[in-house]
Amino acid sequence: MGDTVNNEGTQKKSFFNGLKAEFSKIVWPDKDTITKETIAVMSSAVALGLITALLDLIIKFGLSFIL
Repeated sequence: MGDTVNNEGTQKKSFFNGLKAEFSKIVWPDKDTITKETIAVMSSAVALGLITALLDLIIKFGLSFIL
């Protein structure tokens, strides 16, 4: 019948070569950028938590006042 070509080894090498090429394109941020972004995320999380707690307190007070 028909013969098949086994090019599995070539596909794996091509995949890893492509992976290595793409990985070399990554630009990692410096320490100052990471510090600033971490501070921004943490302060946003704290602010959102405080807003949520304040809204919860207001709603709880309103419901207890109504009931």
